[in-house]
Amino acid sequence: MAEFDSYPVGTPSWVDLATPDTNASRAFYSAIFGWEVNDLGPDSGGYSMFTKGGKQVAGVGPLTAEGQPAAWTTYVSVDDSGSTLAAVKDAGGTANVEPMDIMDVGRMAIFTDPGGAVIATWQPKSHKGADLANESGAFCWNELQTRDTEGAKAFYAKVFGWGADTSEMGGMKYTEWKRGDSSVGGMMEMPEEIPEGTPAFWLVYFGVDDTDAAVARATGLGAMVLAEPTDIPAGRFAVISDPTGAGFGIIKL
Repeated sequence: MAEFDSYPVGTPSWVDLATPDTNASRAFYSAIFGWEVNDLGPDSGGYSMFTKGGKQVAGVGPLTAEGQPAAWTTYVSVDDSGSTLAAVKDAGGTANVEPMDIMDVGRMAIFTDPGGAVIATWQPKSHKGADLANESGAFCWNELQTRDTEGAKAFYAKVFGWGADTSEMGGMKYTEWKRGDSSVGGMMEMPEEIPEGTPAFWLVYFGVDDTDAAVARATGLGAMVLAEPTDIPAGRFAVISDPTGAGFGIIKL
């Protein structure tokens, strides 16, 4: 198993789901990925942990603001959420949630980049991030889809110090976000079929053993397929909208 007890600064380390129906979302993702649910009790504000074999892989909690859509959020590990958010503002981003302590587990902030994509920072304390990643049943990739890739390159270089390696892939340009020599995520131009006016967004991918079988399970539980199973050099992927409207990707690596 790909187990982690820490994440380098500038690396996505955690993902969680905000949903209007936590019970329904718990049941859906448990059926898709075989996850268990660890309820953190009354002091958690309804937040729970998804686990795989007792290892934490993702979080789930209720919506916290009126009009907030159901969505998965990517968290990037940082040394200081406050200074990172200051860099966000200097680079033209907007604070959604100012840095705040989450009990004794860490300090977080949430922001929107200039293209409209929401992403978060995680300054770890007792909770370092996902115990498992980069394998079936755990998050394995985080991808920005935007209409302004050049603007995003400049923004995330200032905020996280990311480099950007762009190449041709399957007849399109694809960018890998780089921390040194390591790839920490991806970026692509937003597909034309996405309605005009849709803001940029970060898409979380989870590993699966069989993409087609996972799509069949998801649609049987009320999900909608946004991108049919397709083979790419990295593996076979699909994009799904869960029954509450939260989008996510799956891929057999």
